[in-house]
Amino acid sequence: MPDPVADMLTCVRNAVAAERPTVELPSSKLRVSIADAMQRHGYIWDYEVVTPEDAAYKARLRINLKYGPTGERVIQKISCVSKPGKRVYSSVGDIPNVLQGLGICLLSTNKGVLGGGEAKKANVGGEVLCTIW
Repeated sequence: MPDPVADMLTCVRNAVAAERPTVELPSSKLRVSIADAMQRHGYIWDYEVVTPEDAAYKARLRINLKYGPTGERVIQKISCVSKPGKRVYSSVGDIPNVLQGLGICLLSTNKGVLGGGEAKKANVGGEVLCTIW
């Protein structure tokens, strides 16, 4: 798979468009970190790594999506910023402001996957993975 982050975001985007309660995809450390950051910022309810009893199958990441009280979508748009052919890096002073603070951008830093505000507080920059609003 050339870009696992884009694959994860596409799965989440499609599940939200179809109003599914959960989405399940192959697990990796980066995908779990992204799901953790999305949960910290309130875009998903929770997530869990499901390990099958049979060792022939790999672990799966199950994300429980979040919707409003009348069924409105919490994730309006989720898009990839860095791509395998063009990586986008940002210093702490150049971290993008998404929708004037109504959305977030997720960065892969040396302190893990952080939201834009968290990265500014920690005074670190990194690779801009995606934007969510």
